[in-house]
Amino acid sequence: MERRTFLNLSGIAAGSLLIPVIGHAITTEELIKPVELSLKKALADAAMNAATKAGASYCDVRIGRYVNQFITTRDLRVENIVNTESSGIGVRVIAGGAYGFASTNDLSLDAIASVARQAVAIAKANAKLQTEAMIFAPVKGVGEVSWATPFSKDWRSVPVKEKADMLIAANKAGMDNGANFMQSSLFQVNQQKYFASTDGSYIDQDIHRLWAPMTATAVDKASNKFRSCDSMSSPVGMGYEFFDANPKDKIQAAGNVTTLYGKSVDLIEEAREIGRHAKDKLTAKSVEPGKYDLVLSPEHLFLTIHESVGHPTELDRVLGYEANYAGTSFATLDKWRSKNFKFGSERVNFFADKTTVGSLGAVGYDDEGVRCKRWDLIKDGILVNYQATRDQAHIIDEKESHGCSYADSWSSVQFQRMPNVSLAPGKTPLTPDEMIKDVKKGIYILGRGSYSIDQQRYNFQFGGQQFYEIKNGKILGPIEDVAYQSNTQEFWNNCSAICDQRDWRMGGSFFDGKGQPSQVSAVSHGSSTTRFNNVNVINTARKIG
Repeated sequence: MERRTFLNLSGIAAGSLLIPVIGHAITTEELIKPVELSLKKALADAAMNAATKAGASYCDVRIGRYVNQFITTRDLRVENIVNTESSGIGVRVIAGGAYGFASTNDLSLDAIASVARQAVAIAKANAKLQTEAMIFAPVKGVGEVSWATPFSKDWRSVPVKEKADMLIAANKAGMDNGANFMQSSLFQVNQQKYFASTDGSYIDQDIHRLWAPMTATAVDKASNKFRSCDSMSSPVGMGYEFFDANPKDKIQAAGNVTTLYGKSVDLIEEAREIGRHAKDKLTAKSVEPGKYDLVLSPEHLFLTIHESVGHPTELDRVLGYEANYAGTSFATLDKWRSKNFKFGSERVNFFADKTTVGSLGAVGYDDEGVRCKRWDLIKDGILVNYQATRDQAHIIDEKESHGCSYADSWSSVQFQRMPNVSLAPGKTPLTPDEMIKDVKKGIYILGRGSYSIDQQRYNFQFGGQQFYEIKNGKILGPIEDVAYQSNTQEFWNNCSAICDQRDWRMGGSFFDGKGQPSQVSAVSHGSSTTRFNNVNVINTARKIG
């Protein structure tokens, strides 16, 4: 099936989301078919030996098997089920101080040796144009190690009928509770990645991710007005046990607004909720433009974090290496070197990591063989660091890589990609209800909506899924047509309160696009409910002028 066909069927893609349907179709039974570890090591050794003999000073090898299952439904019918597989090997080398890369899906020893020599030839050609040799941060080889996403139920072993029945039941629940139309999908990903390098590492990783987005649409037949509401349960890095909902995992939102989004999800109950919310939107009053205090739930704030903090602290954007796809960054090196650039208020602390269990970005090692870790990006409101790979670390005076290298396929060259970037919870005990008590004129926003941000990740506008008026410390009824406008520095300096660890949870992007040719990655962003004072809100339904 072509990518365009799948996008049309799913109806889920929005904004800059890219849904990669790569590889060839396979049967469900073929999803579980591991490549023998001994074979992977032999193939990697063959590539490294050939590259070294051809003149490479360094070589790394990535052997990948990527399997996916996507199920899409509309109302009470299944629209599509597809299983895909893609497997092959990518070889990256350094020769003459420059990179070379080549790949093949032919996993024979002769083909792999040939590809390694091709990568060296490309590196030598690149070296003739390169003005200075690359500085590559050292990595100590770890020998033979393995890492796997922790899970108790493998999605590949769950019958397709059971999954389709769950989606159809969710659609029915939404339609029984206010929606005229329902769409639901189930994205299931398994990346079997083997990394080896001349540093002395042989790393075998088994990565699993899930996402079940839904959209409810309600129609007022008298006026032909319609409104939609998307689900807010997060994509996760875990097994199919995510759908075994546990009431203890649920988190109560503020006031009379409920949220179901914790460590597991009940799709049926979530569908009921978005069906009701879609219907409520038909009669919700339109927002009055003006200045408001905003109370932003984690299900909404993750996207604002992603766009205004995650992307502008990518070092390749800061350096101007990444420009054509969504721009560079305002957070330039001179601001970091000053050691006093006020990115946000003193309560704003952002950290990067690829270790949080259940997150989309959780892996043991990145695609350069660097063990993953956690580090600060914004400390007490001050810009203190970026996201860097092995060839970037020296630029910001780091002795080692941050472990931010990633490729979305064996056939793609690895480059700098965003780790999980999260807002640390508040240090003082505070619940969403307690936060709202101090708000005289505000709006409570849940869920991601449409957005735009400029080419330096500075001026922006964000919408959402659900909006509630706050007046004199109380949440009133739903409102509509809300979007807020600000710039990154002003917005985060307007952060006036952050709820504590009890409210902290992660949202995420399953298909984050970057690069040319474009690649997609999956990344999570955590936060607690957070308040921002005096933010400009516009009415998206009113014409300007």
